[in-house]
Amino acid sequence: MKKKWLMSAVAVVALGTVASAVSAAAVTGNTDSKTEITVNGEEVQLENSPVNIDNRLYFPLREIAELTGQYVDYDEFRGSVSLTDKPELTGQYSLQADDLAEGIKMGVGSSLSHLPGDPDNVFYSTADRGPNGEVEVDGETRRTFPLESYTPSLYKIEIADGKINVLETIPLKVDGTDPVTGTERITGLPNIEGRDETPYDASAGKLLAYDPYGADIEGLAYNAKDDTFWISEEYGPSILQVKRDGTVLQRIVPQGWASQVDSPAVPVKEAIPAAYMNLRSNRGAEAVGITPDGKWMFMAMQSPLRNPDKSTDNSRQLRILKLNLETLEPAAEFVYMAEDAAQFNDLKQSDIVISDLVAVNEHTLLIDERDKNAGDKAQLKRIYEADLSTAANVLGQYDTASSGGKTLEQMTAADLKESGIMPVAKRTVIDAVEFGFPYEKIEGLSLINGNTIAIINDNDFGVGSDSEENGTVLWTFKLAYTIE
Repeated sequence: MKKKWLMSAVAVVALGTVASAVSAAAVTGNTDSKTEITVNGEEVQLENSPVNIDNRLYFPLREIAELTGQYVDYDEFRGSVSLTDKPELTGQYSLQADDLAEGIKMGVGSSLSHLPGDPDNVFYSTADRGPNGEVEVDGETRRTFPLESYTPSLYKIEIADGKINVLETIPLKVDGTDPVTGTERITGLPNIEGRDETPYDASAGKLLAYDPYGADIEGLAYNAKDDTFWISEEYGPSILQVKRDGTVLQRIVPQGWASQVDSPAVPVKEAIPAAYMNLRSNRGAEAVGITPDGKWMFMAMQSPLRNPDKSTDNSRQLRILKLNLETLEPAAEFVYMAEDAAQFNDLKQSDIVISDLVAVNEHTLLIDERDKNAGDKAQLKRIYEADLSTAANVLGQYDTASSGGKTLEQMTAADLKESGIMPVAKRTVIDAVEFGFPYEKIEGLSLINGNTIAIINDNDFGVGSDSEENGTVLWTFKLAYTIE
């Protein structure tokens, strides 16, 4: 019988020859449902039958690749397809630690960083601002902090014999006195009244003080050139430079932030564009990475900026900022397009986020992109290799909707194409849903020796969870190739 196939670029593969790129168009050919297809000697059935065109047999590329153990990614901006061998799951480890208090679990996993020279099974991690929750009071949702004394910290961890063991806890501190704690240690409380969330105690009845040094720490990167950590955090959004002993050396913040906060114990540099002040609450600077040569630092926002307002919460455009580590000035900004929620079942676009990154080199990042579902409901838990080499530098160009134009967040894919804005190219490296990763928040990502990837989840200290099994796990994967 005759059948028309609608094919996107490079959507087919020809038997016995290399198929050329086929642009989106109707292609007429004879379907061939009688062809027997085997993979490793086992017969398989395709959802779409092969098509015979001019005595050449064409197969649906995605189905063939998936049958042979490969991911398939189509780039609508470049008209290209990437095939990537799937990895092998090589290790599963669970956190072994006592609860912090009744109903509050120990937590690490907001980030994951492997330091050069350390054993392959040793990492550093963070655990955001500490236990916190939401309580409804007279129709108002209040942010609560059950452990007011919790200090945001770095954790040195080790994986062995199926366990995650905490080797060292490094509390963050300032070279001076924190006005809330009265000591050198900082808190996880918000910075600016009227802008950040209003903090309450566990009962949601008592207001807590704002802390100019408070940090909701997330991403973690290490600079071997000066032996310091850089930590992205959500309040500013900002990036903290921290010594090995936990002392905060300086804070990189958006333009206009410093005038609202009195923080003499920590030098502040306003290097992040002012547009980043329009962040969605609790969706700030989620990820940070430093290139191995110590020249460049990348910071990624978890969600779209509310630019100009919350009407952009469902934008697919997320921002990745590149900074020169020597000058601490922004060098470039790239558009990262999150996956289209329409391809999934009952998934909101605003629930697709970036959760961590690794800077492999100046042009290559590993990006952790996920949805907000867990277990059987999870649909998107992927690690992508992102290529910046052909992406447009949009630094300072689409921060305001001047002259009737649109901000970056207001644009659609069609708008980007019309404006000639090329987003970051990306291909799937790990699809954790296929491996049955059990938890929602894969928030830590690390690359070891170029061919092993580790991921870890943040359990939010078990606060608000109805599952006693809501723990922290770290999984390792061996790649079939090397990323360098």
